[in-house]
Order: sequence, then structure tokens, then C-alpha cells
Amino acid sequence: MKSQSISPILAQYIVDKTMKIINCNVNIMNNHGEIIGSGDTQRIGELHEGAVLAISQGRVVTIDNPTAKKLKGVKPGVNFPLKLKKEIVGVIGVTGEPAQIIQFAELVSMTAEMIMEQALSFNQQSQENRLKEEFILSVIQSDKTLSNINEWSRKLNIDLSLAYVAVIIEIESGQLGIQTAMEELQQIRNELETLTKLVAIKSLTEIVILLPALNKFNRWDFSEHKTKLEKLVSHTKLLSQFAIKISLGKYFHQGNDTIARSYQTAKTALEIGKKRLPECRNYYYQDLILPVLLDGLNQDWQADELLSPLNKLKASDTNGLLQNTLETWFFNNLHNSNTAKNLFIHRNTLEYRLNNIAKLTGLDLSKFDDRVLLYIALQLDK
Repeated sequence: MKSQSISPILAQYIVDKTMKIINCNVNIMNNHGEIIGSGDTQRIGELHEGAVLAISQGRVVTIDNPTAKKLKGVKPGVNFPLKLKKEIVGVIGVTGEPAQIIQFAELVSMTAEMIMEQALSFNQQSQENRLKEEFILSVIQSDKTLSNINEWSRKLNIDLSLAYVAVIIEIESGQLGIQTAMEELQQIRNELETLTKLVAIKSLTEIVILLPALNKFNRWDFSEHKTKLEKLVSHTKLLSQFAIKISLGKYFHQGNDTIARSYQTAKTALEIGKKRLPECRNYYYQDLILPVLLDGLNQDWQADELLSPLNKLKASDTNGLLQNTLETWFFNNLHNSNTAKNLFIHRNTLEYRLNNIAKLTGLDLSKFDDRVLLYIALQLDK
């Protein structure tokens, strides 16, 4: 709502609200004297000369029966100028014998101004939230308009000199309708704002938050963030019908696009985490560093080269026995005894399988570089 006018929707809302206070008809006129809200809907659109007089003279105008007959579109009553931030934005008129209703009309006028102030405050807050969300969504996507973003951040009182880390909250809304889903998202966002003011609804399935990356000792502490987010998941489960997943990105301390990069690592960690650990609710870049970094190779020729030895193995390992052995060996940090124990086989059997893997892949498993190549191939293959 602009300060110089009242919207018809708000005007009718005020009419409906105030007519519950007194048993009289109430009209709301805009700053041109036109009736835009009324208990008598047939009068909407008419010019109210009493309101025009109240606006031009900036005073309460009382109209008795003789006066009403001389004016157009007017009935006996009292007309109070409506002020918002000391500016007359309209008039509220109460129909009736002025001497009998003047006190009630004053109460109605005060109620109307209070409603307008609340509406203005709400709209300003909503506008600020929208601008803040647009700012966050711009920051997480790129740094191409960095100069504009810096100017934007100053207007929103956001200190971009501080370090931030991106967190993604993915919403699984199931069969909820769009309206219900949006209400749930708003509730979750309001709750998240107790943790940080930098919260944005990106879509019906994603909320992004920017957390201060450093603690009170000016240090990055992954374990602190992990604890906070685990508590957040537990708390959100109690508030919402949604099933949620959370992903924490990497903290970058240098560069112009640190927030965008942090968001991208959180996004990739979420996608990889859901594939590898679908039963989990929390995913952290720090726990998935290698597969996240390798993710960008999936569509490039380098990935084909890295996967070549593993593909040779798969061509002969039709039942997946050797690949499972290799994966278990790496899981046990190349410790033969533990690997054999996990596979319920003798160590000699394990040695035989590892030799067979070496022959099929053309790699020497005693060499560190060849081991790394096979390990990376297994990561890319997941």
C-alpha cells in the first residue's frame, strides 16, 4: 500500500471490521473523495462531497439532515480524515445523526488508522523479505553483477565482508497441494530465521540459507555446523509435515564468488548423497569431498579414460564378484586381513582375486598411482 492511497481491498476490510463495532453504515473514501469501501456496496464508486470537504480542509466534517440535502452523494453522518504518517490518505464516514454517533465514529476512525498502519508495516516487511530473497538467489548463482550486489547488500544492511557458508534444505512435500506446501514453506522459513536472517525460498522443494561461516573465535568449525544442522533437522520434523534433507556446502575464504561456490558444493553434495546414502537426512561436502569434486568429470573424456580399467574388469566380471572384492578392499584401507574377514574368505583367496583384478585391468596394485586410478574409477562409477 502506497502512503498516499488506500486500496479498495483494504478499504472494504476496514469497513467490514469496523461495522462490527457499531451498528451503523461505514464508508471509506480515497484521497479523491470516491467511495471505495462501504457497507452499502451500491454506493461504491460514488463521489462523496462530505469526504472532499474533509480532505480539502483537513478536518472532521459533520453533516446533519439539512446539509445532507444540499450535497451530492451524502447522508447525515460524521466524516473523519484518515491519516497515515501524518498524511491524509482518505476519509472514513459513519452514517447517522452526528450528535448520537460522534464518539463511536471517532473510535472507528482510530481503529481504521491502526489497521492501515499494521497493513503498511506488514507490506513493508513483506517487500523487504522479497528483496532479501532475490538478493540471496542472485548471490548463490554468480558474481557477474558483483558491483550491483554490493550496492544491494548495503541497502538491505547485509554485511558481505563476513564469511558465509550455504545450506540447502530440500523439501519432500508428497501429495500436498501448492497452497498447503507454500504455507508449510513459510512456516519453515520463519523458524529458520531464528538461526539466520538470510533465508530464501528458491522453489517449492528448496530453501537456501546462508550461515555465518566463522564462530566467535573467528574460526571455521565444521563440527559446530554439523551439530547445529542436526538439531535443526530434528526441530523441523516436529513443526512440519514435510520430510526434509539438508546439505552443507564448503566454506571458501577467498574469491569474489565464495557464496556461489559454497552453494554449488552443497547442491552437488545433496545430489550425490541422495544417490549413495538415500536413507540419510544430512549431507556434508566435507564427508563427500572426492565424489563431489569428481562430479564435474562425468561428461568429459577424462572420465572415460579413468573408467577404462574398471570397464575392462566389468567385461570379465559378469557376476560382480571381483568388483565387490575391490570395493571391500578399499573400504578396509587396503588391509588384507580385514578385507578377507569381511568377505568371509581366506587370505589366499583374496590374494588370488586381487591378482586376477590386476591382470584384467592391466594395473599393478602394488603401485600407489594404479591404486588411486582404480579408486577414482569406482567413485565415478557410483
